[in-house]
Amino acid sequence: MYVFVLHLVKNMSTMKSPTAAGFVTLTLFCLIHAEICPLPCICEPLGEMKGWLVDCSSKGLKEVPALTVTTRKLYLQNNSLTAVPIGTLDSLLSLEEMNVSDNPWNCDCHILYLKHWLEDFSESSLANIICATPASNERKPLSQLSGNELDCSRKSLPINCLNFFWRDLALITFAIFVLILTSCALRVSKKLTYQVTTRDYYSAVPLRQKHSVENHTSQ
Repeated sequence: MYVFVLHLVKNMSTMKSPTAAGFVTLTLFCLIHAEICPLPCICEPLGEMKGWLVDCSSKGLKEVPALTVTTRKLYLQNNSLTAVPIGTLDSLLSLEEMNVSDNPWNCDCHILYLKHWLEDFSESSLANIICATPASNERKPLSQLSGNELDCSRKSLPINCLNFFWRDLALITFAIFVLILTSCALRVSKKLTYQVTTRDYYSAVPLRQKHSVENHTSQ
């Protein structure tokens, strides 16, 4: 799209009507600028086929805006960024320069994506990231923090263990309750069976005695 517009602009400049060509060129540039440049950033072309400079510094941003793949220089310093979602920067294959300093970075496990990405991209950019939270990592350079210091699982372990404990306790209690009910049901069933059998037995005794007397008399 960007290459197409550049060729179109060149063709427009050769027309006899510079006013019309200028209007169309300006319109196309505004459309491309609106498509490429995220609000409220300021974007500048870096020349033909050289991509864009995207300046988002000091804009109060709380998240990284959607960026075009033609971004070559990206300035995000002095904002309110605390983390970068996984995959946000993966499409910036043309990026050559980046500044993300002076942000209140939250250096827990959620910042591991940015740390690993900057380790491959630019060690100097990584060195400029200073942690603001949590308190254990406050004012520490992100580049000096190990994976263990950024591990969320260690902090959530006591809570997770407590959750597992209550869950297991509830399951055990439920199982014991079911066993007690089953035992009671078996006892009641045996008692009822015994009562029915005894009743049938005693109800059948007079009949057996009557048949015995009749047989004796007939003899």
